[in-house]
Amino acid sequence: MGLKMLAWWVTGSVALLSDGLESFVNVSAAFIAYFVILYAQRPADHDHQFGHYKAEYISAVVEGVLIVVAALLIISEAWNGLVSPKLPEAPVLGLAINGVAGVINGVWATILIRFGKLHRSPALTADGHHIMSDVVTSAGVFVGLILAIATGNAVLDPVLAILVACNILWQGYKVISHSLGGLMDRALDPEEEAAVREAIATHSEGALGVHDLKSRRAGAAAFIDFHLVVPAEMSVEEAHGICDRLEDAIKGIIPGATLAIHVEPEGERAHGQKVEVEGTGK
Repeated sequence: MGLKMLAWWVTGSVALLSDGLESFVNVSAAFIAYFVILYAQRPADHDHQFGHYKAEYISAVVEGVLIVVAALLIISEAWNGLVSPKLPEAPVLGLAINGVAGVINGVWATILIRFGKLHRSPALTADGHHIMSDVVTSAGVFVGLILAIATGNAVLDPVLAILVACNILWQGYKVISHSLGGLMDRALDPEEEAAVREAIATHSEGALGVHDLKSRRAGAAAFIDFHLVVPAEMSVEEAHGICDRLEDAIKGIIPGATLAIHVEPEGERAHGQKVEVEGTGK
């Protein structure tokens, strides 16, 4: 952020100012994410018996709002530049400083996205994608300012700033949309759900079938529940053994998953419902 604001101070470029304002949002969001992630890692307690994982989605939503605010500030500055356009001063030095900041951001964004996916952290992943969008913005600003200087067309500077703002708005929309999906108890990804169904089909020997499989994500946590139909004469101990086997198999696919398995006797199928592991044909 400091490097980008220095680049703006050296050149007076509205496009570089827009790039710096986006980094200001990055820093603000990072502070918010830090404290929210600490809170989200707190163990379950009496008031939050399923943990505090969803706090990360709140952080991501706040970051999305900050992104939108930054975009509106950029558009405001760019409008002034359209009214009174002027070419940047000391453009080579300014672009060199901004280029260094872009390289640092590229490395940092890659680290954040990788660790965010590894630990299933919505806050880290959102922050990483936001910073990566900042890298793309910096590259666009670099190319645009080169064109403005080469052609002597000063209006390209504020126009470029507006394009940057539009890109930031799009990134903000994606961050908010993804985070709201988590707050609304979105199910597991299709690939994860398919793997769960396959694990159930493979490790449910002795049971008659499974139905009403449901799942939801809450940050790094996953919650899965389903009904397991067993022969009416099966003992509780035998049914419990099947449940243990299924839990071990599913947790091997989705570490940290919390399962709730409702065991019901074969007679429960009297209502005519089809009992199977949906999607496997078994």
